[in-house]
Amino acid sequence: ARAFFGKSTVSKKRVSAKAPRAAFKVEAAKKSVGDLKKADLEGKTVFVRCDLNVPLNADLEITDDTRIRAAIPTLEYLVENGAKVLVTSHLGRPKDGPEDKFRLTPVGARLSELLSCSVTKVDDCVGDVVKDAVKAMENGSVCLLENVRFYKDEEKNGKDFAKQLAEHADLYVNDAFGTAHRAHASTAGVTEFLSPSVAGFLLQKELDYLDGAVSNPERPFCAIVGGSKVSSKIGVIETLLEKTDKIILGGGMIFTFYKALGKSVGSSLVEDDKIDLAKELMAKAEAKGV
Repeated sequence: ARAFFGKSTVSKKRVSAKAPRAAFKVEAAKKSVGDLKKADLEGKTVFVRCDLNVPLNADLEITDDTRIRAAIPTLEYLVENGAKVLVTSHLGRPKDGPEDKFRLTPVGARLSELLSCSVTKVDDCVGDVVKDAVKAMENGSVCLLENVRFYKDEEKNGKDFAKQLAEHADLYVNDAFGTAHRAHASTAGVTEFLSPSVAGFLLQKELDYLDGAVSNPERPFCAIVGGSKVSSKIGVIETLLEKTDKIILGGGMIFTFYKALGKSVGSSLVEDDKIDLAKELMAKAEAKGV
């Protein structure tokens, strides 16, 4: 099934069929979506991984659209340059396949309001429904695919699943800074099948900022690290211990550190198997004067 979030019901002129994918070549040196011009993008199907994991209330209404707004510059650029844009994201933490409360339907409606074009949403992220949607797309159009985490192979970075995600696209844009550190099928696996694979404007901006902040920081240099899990931040914290003067931890992961310090955490989220690691990280910080 497909949903259509439109600004207008007036149809546009159909465009000619696209050239065979084998004819599509772009210099490997291109690292950012801004390096791709109209000649590279027009008529091409672009698979864009965004971070549209927005909070929803009990009525499945978006309560904060910041992440959707952050994705707009990249999507607008692709639309303006005549690409056919396949947008994908995760939403929440579904455990056993599709759940209505984690569907991206509210996101599709908001995207259509913010973009200069209408957005079509399909009820899957792989398979014939995506194939049919791509066939129906015109240059400068956007299709939102369903939550990639409805498939367990997304977080396992399953090769077959990554291939299915990529099979209807010509190139890949990663604009999901919040999930870029995870080796998932939609963030890492698809790059094996799509070339070029480049950063979106949001991801590039964050990487440029981090590079400048970490490579040549003003002192004292303080880093704030948040998140729900210590396990996904180990590398970040260890790297920052070598570069910062202070580290402030926030988010759900602090309860693992609190428990490591012997503090009461009640029923808060704790990674019990990471308590020893939390102790090690704090010991390293103390030894380095951080």
